[in-house]
Amino acid sequence: MTDIVLSIVMLAAFALIAGAFFYWKRTGETKQPALMVVLAIIAIGNVLIWTVPTADGSSPADKVEAGAE
Repeated sequence: MTDIVLSIVMLAAFALIAGAFFYWKRTGETKQPALMVVLAIIAIGNVLIWTVPTADGSSPADKVEAGAE
């Protein structure tokens, strides 16, 4: 289940980056697209926190999956 959630978050982050680019090209504004990119960076950072292995070789997402069984 966590794989699905993390996948959706990554898709949303890529959509935010693409949307920020097109919004910036269309309107020339910088504040709104910059905030969209910041949100995408935060989302990607959260996915990395959940998926990067710790010193013992398991990630927090693995521990959640193991606890759910």
